[in-house]
Amino acid sequence: MKTNNSKKHLADHDIEQFIGLQLRWGVLLSSFIVLAGGILYLVQSGSLPLPHYQLFIGEKAGFTTGRQIWAGLMDLKAKGIIELGVMVLIATPILRIFFSLIGFILEKDRLYIGITLIVLLVMMFSIFGGLKV
Repeated sequence: MKTNNSKKHLADHDIEQFIGLQLRWGVLLSSFIVLAGGILYLVQSGSLPLPHYQLFIGEKAGFTTGRQIWAGLMDLKAKGIIELGVMVLIATPILRIFFSLIGFILEKDRLYIGITLIVLLVMMFSIFGGLKV
């Protein structure tokens, strides 16, 4: 009886460790991608003239969809690389919720499966089904 309980505790600890590592690596990966994009941005736009801060000139919105970000990555555009880093950062807690859901499924904890599934569905709806502007 004692070994079964210790195995469950070990499995809980393993899941927590995995989720913690996933969060750390997601943030680090995002940071390195944004840093690489920022350095590339400085290299590509370093010779541009200084802006006039008395006059505002708007730019068209770019890199607002996955396809635009992918096209920017293929063209090695710095803003596309930075946006990829931001997308990785946004995906990191979503993956945490997904892996928590898998952990609760393995533990057969119905209450937390339901709660985590609701949280995951609300986040997915907010990201993919929100208002289209």
